[in-house]
Amino acid sequence: QVQLVESGGGLVQAGGSLRLSCAASGRTFSMYLMGWFRQAPGKEREFVASISRDGITTSYADSVKGRFTISRDNAKNTASLQMNSLKPEDAAVYYCTARRMYSTAYDFWGQGTQVTVSS
Repeated sequence: QVQLVESGGGLVQAGGSLRLSCAASGRTFSMYLMGWFRQAPGKEREFVASISRDGITTSYADSVKGRFTISRDNAKNTASLQMNSLKPEDAAVYYCTARRMYSTAYDFWGQGTQVTVSS
């Protein structure tokens, strides 16, 4: 089991930046693939980015490539999402998530943090 707590959301102007953080409990953080999803009002939750257990391999949604960067620090049990050049369409609740080895779906989710982008 792992518990995830996001922080760093807030209000930012279009073109600005925010850094989201995800703090994970437990001693096996490095065994989880980590990801970020987001959900805007009236829309389905969508994949944003993921990072492998060793932090080497990353994946991004096309809509955020080149603007967002996912990272992790296994020594500190944290994952982060650096968001630059934010657009109004990036506004959503952002969720941190973890997937166990051999799992086909994300197993654990945080409570979410709100990101609002003003135009």
